[in-house]
Amino acid sequence: MLRLAGYISLIIGFGHIVKLLWADQMFQVTGISPEMKALSLIHFSLPYVLTIFVAVCFFIFGLYGLSADNKCRKLPFQKIVIYMIAGVYIFHGLGELSFNFNKLNTNWFLETSYSLIAVLIGLLFLIGGLNKWKFATEK
Repeated sequence: MLRLAGYISLIIGFGHIVKLLWADQMFQVTGISPEMKALSLIHFSLPYVLTIFVAVCFFIFGLYGLSADNKCRKLPFQKIVIYMIAGVYIFHGLGELSFNFNKLNTNWFLETSYSLIAVLIGLLFLIGGLNKWKFATEK
């Protein structure tokens, strides 16, 4: 489970970098165009810098997932970081879901899908971490 969550996170991170090639269209598709336009009024590079920062976070999440599954070098604070990553994904997904149910817009289905995917990835990290550390020590 941790391996799958890690690979998915790496793909999401890579997708964020690729979407910079068509940034305006992708911001529009994902429904964050108004927020990114507001950021660009502060400085033209902020939407791009923010997207790169988010991509780096996803890459780190992916590396921790793969590291916990022993597919790459052991990273520090592995146990706590895996549970924190699970919390970030689950909190983001559930928070976005509750927000989506309170507003109905044209991107409702797409945003709800993103939220459910985030919850599922978070559960992969959580259950994978539990399998690796909690349940493994009980055997």
